[in-house]
Amino acid sequence: MQVTPTRDTFLELSRQGNVIPVCADLLADLETPVSAYAKLRGAGPAFLLESVEGGENVSRYSFIGCNPRKILSARAGEGDPLKLLEAELAGYKPVAVPGLPPFTGGAVGYLGYEFIHGVEKTVPLAAKDELGVPAMWFMLCDSVLAFDRAHQTMRLIVNAHVRGDAGAAYDAACAELERMRAALARPTPLAPAILGTTGPVQVPAGNFSKDAFEKMVDDSKEFIRSGDIFQIVLSQRFSREFNRTPLDLYRALRTVNPSPYMFILETEGFALVGASPEVHVRLTGRKVEIRPIAGTRPRGKTQAEDVALEQELLADEKEKAEHLMLVDLARNDIGRVSTYGTVKVPEFMIIERYSHVMHIVSQVEGQLAPERTAFDLMRATFPAGTVSGAPKIRAMQLIAEKEGTQRGSYAGALGYFSYDGNLDSCITLRTALVKDGLVHIQAGAGVVADSVPSAEYQETINKASALFKAIALADQMS
Repeated sequence: MQVTPTRDTFLELSRQGNVIPVCADLLADLETPVSAYAKLRGAGPAFLLESVEGGENVSRYSFIGCNPRKILSARAGEGDPLKLLEAELAGYKPVAVPGLPPFTGGAVGYLGYEFIHGVEKTVPLAAKDELGVPAMWFMLCDSVLAFDRAHQTMRLIVNAHVRGDAGAAYDAACAELERMRAALARPTPLAPAILGTTGPVQVPAGNFSKDAFEKMVDDSKEFIRSGDIFQIVLSQRFSREFNRTPLDLYRALRTVNPSPYMFILETEGFALVGASPEVHVRLTGRKVEIRPIAGTRPRGKTQAEDVALEQELLADEKEKAEHLMLVDLARNDIGRVSTYGTVKVPEFMIIERYSHVMHIVSQVEGQLAPERTAFDLMRATFPAGTVSGAPKIRAMQLIAEKEGTQRGSYAGALGYFSYDGNLDSCITLRTALVKDGLVHIQAGAGVVADSVPSAEYQETINKASALFKAIALADQMS
């Protein structure tokens, strides 16, 4: 196995910084990201991040991480937990090595919705915590596999931390590369799965009755009429028993609902499995990106029907108004931490097609101000307007009051803060929480002045049904 850089080059690079990626390439024509994940993950925390771009094109890279060096987590109400991660990463000086994938190591995990209470004290915590998951959970991952579909290779990456003896750090990184190679050489622990038929999707009862949810919508519309808010996103949670593994669910979900952000994140006591359609925020160098999604129609059965549904969606005044509101929120959020005059909207209200639906999508960009970091950017944009409302703070105050129970991982952000200062994250939508023999799905609906309560209730059912279809499929896998 050829390792780069060489030992001599590594010793020279150690004068430039204290975190240096050490790499080896393997052929991947007999492997998939799922099989590689199953071989590498072991018994501890691990993740697999995949992507389908634009709803239809598989992204070049998938990332797998395991064997974390450290876990950082915090509960809601313990201040700003992101400061723990910020302080941890502040001590690292990564060495830039050209030609590597966009993510080579760093902190991978999530911020739950209740993270906002740590940075905006006027937003109260909802009274009940029924799920018992952290408001922040990140693993510091030095061992990463980057699965490259374009070249059908796997790049094994180990970040060597130089603290004194650079030669010893290099030797330890090479030993970890060999451990990963040996794990990948073993037979896959997975068996081929036979996909059964699931029949009509059954969504279990939510934590609100239909009448109670519709009353919550009506009550919220009073706040819209009085001018307190323009929009609010109300949600409910659906739970049922689940006796398969989180990886079984992920295998089913990536089959039925390929999405821009597909992931499985397994922690010590629970797992998140998701297929999110929407970026929360992305930082590459100094370029900031948010891609608001609002406005949905099903895909047509024929090309002509597909075009007709697109035209109908773009002519829907309610959908367009909601989308414009989210674009304005994104511009405002990015503007808080961007260099003055750099915020722009290069794509506005285009149609993006996915396997089952089409969405109205816009692209909002800016240049992060020189004195700002990825952590400032996350705080400025959290949570997304898609899952809160406008104005954000007042909408979130009402969400805590009306929903009455903490959202947990739902409506937060999942992704990575890399050692090199970059950030990529998605909104934790279409995400299942697997914990203690149960699976929990939460889904919301955006309420505006002319919302019909029964339609908003049904929207939460429709959004949850895609995940419950995957759950039913996982139950049938053999």
